[in-house]
Amino acid sequence: MHRAGARRLRTLACLLPAAGLAACATVPPPPVTPPPASVRVAFDRDRIGAVEARGLADRATGRRVTAHDPVRIASISKLVTAIGVMRLVEAGTLDLDADVFGLLGYRLRHPLYPDVPVTLRLLLSHRSGLRDDAGYIVPLGTRLADRLADPRAWDADHPPGSFYRYTNLNFPVVASVMERATGERFDWLMQRLVLAPLKLDACFNWASCSDAAVSSAVVLYGADGAAQTDDLRGRRPACPVVAGPGGACDLTTWRPGDNGALFSPQGGLRISMHDLATIGRLLARGGEVDGLRLLTPASVAILRGPEWRYDGANGDTGDGFDCRYGLAMQTLATPRAGCRDDPFGDGVARFGHAGDAYGLRSGLWIDPATGRGVAFFATAVPEGARSPRSAFSIQEEELARGRHRR
Repeated sequence: MHRAGARRLRTLACLLPAAGLAACATVPPPPVTPPPASVRVAFDRDRIGAVEARGLADRATGRRVTAHDPVRIASISKLVTAIGVMRLVEAGTLDLDADVFGLLGYRLRHPLYPDVPVTLRLLLSHRSGLRDDAGYIVPLGTRLADRLADPRAWDADHPPGSFYRYTNLNFPVVASVMERATGERFDWLMQRLVLAPLKLDACFNWASCSDAAVSSAVVLYGADGAAQTDDLRGRRPACPVVAGPGGACDLTTWRPGDNGALFSPQGGLRISMHDLATIGRLLARGGEVDGLRLLTPASVAILRGPEWRYDGANGDTGDGFDCRYGLAMQTLATPRAGCRDDPFGDGVARFGHAGDAYGLRSGLWIDPATGRGVAFFATAVPEGARSPRSAFSIQEEELARGRHRR
């Protein structure tokens, strides 16, 4: 008999009367998989509401997750980066519709459409003509300009402005523009523009987070239980960026705009769900929260857009995941064939953003009519997981709807 079949028969014997008990003593108990972490924070325009936190932030120590533990929130980072951009736009430092060629210090043009300018508006709305085929992780000591010179970085079929294609590489370009315009390193610039004014203990790639935040980091696990990232053991990473050749990590070599990918503007924000809910309240209130005006209502409206709406042929929806997009901001529940962008299942056009990386799924969603919203994440979600009801995972649907799995 096959060894697995013998194990099954012996396990069945444990369910029988006393005659089978002797065999039971030799059957090892099934392995216990520590529960993944999931946190859900509800909010409205005026306050934080119900908080639910389940599972382990760190399986090695058994530390349970809380709503104040920072987690790598994946692509919701893009939305927070865009808030920083709009602060610079309001200050007159940046122009959404200016050719970034003049801001970067080098020529940025689609090689097949050299007369079409690339702007911040196009970069933030994923209509720049860039794609991720050349890669968007750029190590220290490497120039982003060299990556952008690779023909694989460009969509050969569509000129800038004509097609939506979700592309992480857009955001290192945005961060480079921000650095060149201000002379400040991206992670510290985001502290000044967004995180510090809101009193959030959050950071891009750990360098500017507090020691307390580092010690409470959420470890991201894959569905197989292996740690994927942020297994910090209470210590800051030896290098907060992707090191250069031979592990080089001398950040004194940083130069404004040379490599906006270093601090991961597309996905590297570490933030707790309590603090992410504060970002949600800021947006729900039109740019003001707890007495602080960070953006004008007009700027929040620009972020929401949408700049792009799927018409059946003008973009790649990712199997119906994206059908309306502003400036780093999604709008859900698009009433069009092929759109499966409603994890709530109620047809409400909420705005916000989703995240998906290293086994994590996350969401920040706001109902503009009521001002109510939710910030959530779950770890150890299988790669490519999709619900039969939407283009989102079952875990995202449950957290969105308030059916937090026990």
